[in-house]
Amino acid sequence: MTASPKVRAFFDRPTGSLQYVFHDPATMQGAIVDPVWNFDPAAGAVTTQSADEILAYVEEQGIDIAWILDTHPHADHFSAAPYLAEKLGAPRAIGDKVTGVQKLWQDLYHLPDLPTDGRQWDRLFADGDTFQVGEIPVRVMFSPGHTLASITYVAGDAAFVHDTLMKPESGTSRADFPGGSAEQLWASIRAILDLPAETRLYPGHDYPPAGQAPQYMATVAEHRLRNRHVKDGISREEFLAMRTERDATLPLPDRMLAALQINIRGGRLPEAEADGRHYLKIPVGRFEPR
Repeated sequence: MTASPKVRAFFDRPTGSLQYVFHDPATMQGAIVDPVWNFDPAAGAVTTQSADEILAYVEEQGIDIAWILDTHPHADHFSAAPYLAEKLGAPRAIGDKVTGVQKLWQDLYHLPDLPTDGRQWDRLFADGDTFQVGEIPVRVMFSPGHTLASITYVAGDAAFVHDTLMKPESGTSRADFPGGSAEQLWASIRAILDLPAETRLYPGHDYPPAGQAPQYMATVAEHRLRNRHVKDGISREEFLAMRTERDATLPLPDRMLAALQINIRGGRLPEAEADGRHYLKIPVGRFEPR
C-alpha cells in the first residue's frame, strides 16, 4: 500500500502561487514546498505574511518540519525558504541543476561575484534521489522545461509538480523563460503522467477570478482524461505547436527580474550596500518587450 501524506495548500493570490505543507500522519513529520516571501514591486517592499500563515499552521498541527523544498528558482515570487529555515531549524533543498540557472542569470544580471555552485542551499537533489519524511518515501524527478532546473517531489501517492501541469482546465505552464524548453516540458509531463493513475498531482499555480478559491489537485487519471493540453490522444507535435504559439503571446511576469536575482541566491537579498540598504538590479535592454 502506497503511503499517503496529508497535504495542506496555501495560496498567494497576487502571484497565483500555491505553497504546500505535507506531512506523515503517523509520525507528524512534514515538509514545506515552494513557500512565498511576499514582494510588492511597486513599493519594493517585502513581508512574511504567507510564510507566517504556514508557520501558524505547522505550530497548530504539531508538525515537525524536516525539509523546506523548492522545486525551482521561481520567476514570480521570492522564496521564503531561508526565513522558514531560520524559524524552524530545517534544511533547505532544490534540484542540482540550479547551478545552470545561477550561471545563466549571473550573466544576465552581471553578477561576477555570485557563487554558482549551489552553496546557498543545504542539499542539491539529483534525479532519482530519495529521502524520507517520517514514513513517507520521497523521490526526486528531474522535470525540466519550465526552467532547466525544475524538479518534482513524489511523496507517497502525492506529487508536487511545480510549473509543469496546471489544473486540467488550464493545461500546462509556459516554457519560454531563459533556459526553458517546450520539448523538455513535454517529456517531463509525460513522465509525470506515467505515475500511478491515483497519484495526486499538486501544481504550483492557479489563477481563479476574484472571490473564487484556487483549484490545486487532480489525479494522474484526471489529467490523462481531460487536461486540455496533454490529455491522452494529443501528440507531441500538437503540444509543441500549441505551447510555442501561446508562449509567444505571454508577457514576462512583472516580478521576474526582481524575483530571479533573489532566488538564485537561495531566497536572500543582495548584500547591503554602504548605507545598510539592499538594492536590486534591473538589466536594461536584455529582453524584448511583449
